[in-house]
Amino acid sequence: MGGAVIQLALALFFATMFVFHVKGSAVFKGAMFFPYLICGMAVGFIFKFFYARGYVLDSLLQMFGVAAEEIPYWLQDQRINNISLAATSVWRYMGQNMILFLGAMMSVDTDLYEAASLDGANKWHQFRYIILPSIKSIVVLNLILSISGSLSAFEPPYVITNGTMGTGTYFVIMNRLAHENQKVGLACAMAIVLLVIIVICTVAQNLFFKYVFNDGTEDESKAAVRAKRRAAKAAKVAKGGR
Repeated sequence: MGGAVIQLALALFFATMFVFHVKGSAVFKGAMFFPYLICGMAVGFIFKFFYARGYVLDSLLQMFGVAAEEIPYWLQDQRINNISLAATSVWRYMGQNMILFLGAMMSVDTDLYEAASLDGANKWHQFRYIILPSIKSIVVLNLILSISGSLSAFEPPYVITNGTMGTGTYFVIMNRLAHENQKVGLACAMAIVLLVIIVICTVAQNLFFKYVFNDGTEDESKAAVRAKRRAAKAAKVAKGGR
């Protein structure tokens, strides 16, 4: 869950940077979205060797002066192995979230930015009062996708650690029960429980964001619709009385 929050925060940060036309943004957008196009199993094998003892990450740290005995075991140490797997997920899916955020931000009328600048609003104010309220539906969508994806993660944990040393996700454990322990019924029950958990999380997120982003305009519009219906009904009754 923590990885999903970090992933969304980084995606929102980079999308906000790119919407203000940062130099070279096209190259960075392509580079950040590319990992999403890679197969999940391939991502697992890439990071299995990336985190392996004495391979890419360890070699890079030693190049910067970190002693070999000070480098932790990224996949064996239970204090950090889940963080390593979460970093893999952030690397793979952040680009997708960023593109969704960026698409929503590009639909915002640029005249609003110009008017805000003339009124003395800085970039933070433009983000807080123009961008964020305009993309709230995409924020909810990305959060739902990220949390449901973290609950159903399978390929990278299965390939990198096979769910050992405390890294077993829900799907990895289900796969082990169904195919290794031959407990298909229990695995099916776990799948149903996971579905219920995802539905509950989705409903809770929708209610939370509806409360956070409610500025009163929705209630006013509903009240206006009800008033219009009452007026139409009254006019119909009055017409029938004649």
